[in-house]
Amino acid sequence: MQSSLLEGKTVVVSGVGAGLGHQVAAAVVRDGGHAVLGARTEANLAKTAAEIDPEGTRAAHKATDITDERQCEALAELAVERFGGIDAVVHVAAWDSYFGGLEDADFATWEQVIDVNLLGTLRMTRACLPALRQRAGGSVVFIGTQSAIAAPSQVRQAAYGASKGALTSAMYSLAHELGPDRIRVNTVLPGWMWGPPVEAYVQFTAHTEGVPEDEVRDRLAARMALPDLATDGDVADAVVFLASDRARSITGQSLLVNAGEIMR
Repeated sequence: MQSSLLEGKTVVVSGVGAGLGHQVAAAVVRDGGHAVLGARTEANLAKTAAEIDPEGTRAAHKATDITDERQCEALAELAVERFGGIDAVVHVAAWDSYFGGLEDADFATWEQVIDVNLLGTLRMTRACLPALRQRAGGSVVFIGTQSAIAAPSQVRQAAYGASKGALTSAMYSLAHELGPDRIRVNTVLPGWMWGPPVEAYVQFTAHTEGVPEDEVRDRLAARMALPDLATDGDVADAVVFLASDRARSITGQSLLVNAGEIMR
């Protein structure tokens, strides 16, 4: 059953692919909103839009590279042209496929990771500000990572964790800066999240170790207070809550969605 949590609201979602971005976009439409989708790959956008909005009335999309300020502005303009404004922006777009620590770091690649995960997110936020202000308020939701506060032992993603940690720090400043305009800024911090990236990790590990995939997944789930992994859909539900008026007094906060692996 469709809920009305986002009824009449328009939400810009960056980084829409097969995983979390798709789930966020689907949740926006499910809960009554309009979804404006951005990502670098047009085919991914078209596929998601067709799946979540077969009639073509609730979703719009435009190929967008968030390292390009003009492309960010064009996505925001599409939201205003198609649906009359912007009520929330959700930042799923990220570079999370570079692995390693300090000793093997390629700092040129680190700079690219930071340009996407930190600066790209801020570019997209700034592009949406005029429309958010016209609504006399709104919501900005960053997707961070549990890795920014507790590095995983299974893989090294120092650049990714550092870039997302910087984004969480930026959230505090933005919450104060944009608060007078009643624009809220919050961060969702997923942990191990069952979706395409973690599925690929489980498949690779199972193949490498010669064990069943269920064994690898159960090994991960054993770390959680709840007896399973959170899913992309679980994270999307938290995002929708923060984007909605139900979270109207919440700003400058980080919400862990991790089945209780880490508590704070």
